[in-house]
Amino acid sequence: MRHHNSVRKFGREKTQRQALMRSLARNLIRDNQIKTTTAKAKELRPFVEKLITRAKVNTVASRRIIMTRIQGAPEVKKLFETIAPKYIDRKGGYTRIVGVPARDLDGSPMSVIQFV
Repeated sequence: MRHHNSVRKFGREKTQRQALMRSLARNLIRDNQIKTTTAKAKELRPFVEKLITRAKVNTVASRRIIMTRIQGAPEVKKLFETIAPKYIDRKGGYTRIVGVPARDLDGSPMSVIQFV
């Protein structure tokens, strides 16, 4: 039974899951919306929202912390210069997940995650 175990593993080891989340977060920051499976979108939402909350305080320390989380200099720059200032008065809920039709190949549920 999976009591008290809310982490989605996606059939990957820990380092592979971390790389997946980094890649999805970088793509979301770069493109402002991405289409992915619903489970990945639900796991990505808190990851990205914590980054935006950290980026609202524009300090060197927060830049370094975010850089270690997503490891992409252009994405970090965009996060601090364009995305975080839009949400300076908002306390949370920076992203939305919208369901789209299931994937034809394997029928997995798909979603679009985007910034509000």
